[in-house]
Amino acid sequence: MLLCDAAQVADGKLYILGGGWSVTGPMPMPSAIAVKVEVDWHEVDQLHEWEVSLIDEDGHPVVIETPEGPHDLDVRGEFQVTRPEGLPAGSPVDFSLAINMGPLPLENGKRYSWRLAIDGQSDASWSVAFSTRPM
Repeated sequence: MLLCDAAQVADGKLYILGGGWSVTGPMPMPSAIAVKVEVDWHEVDQLHEWEVSLIDEDGHPVVIETPEGPHDLDVRGEFQVTRPEGLPAGSPVDFSLAINMGPLPLENGKRYSWRLAIDGQSDASWSVAFSTRPM
């Protein structure tokens, strides 16, 4: 996972603009998360669910106001990969994901983490953290 200003997936590759930052603000800015997943050989051709959630420095989900009321700040989707022809048996298959967001109403002078879960499973290394500058 990589924080960036913008990201796009084309032909299975990630295109990243302004990638690799960990401090933003103090004013809300558009941002993106670029994700590359290696899908194990035995999990190819299966439908997988992913979720990226924003967590505050105390480990609590970040809640934002929406027209439907308060909601945890998360993004979800599904993916399925197929084996490319000629790939050696046992090789992982890449899946790339670009999540672009508008400016987020985050508190200044705080630390946040985006955390990834796939099929309800997560790992401490499946996250990317950033700080917001004080006003």
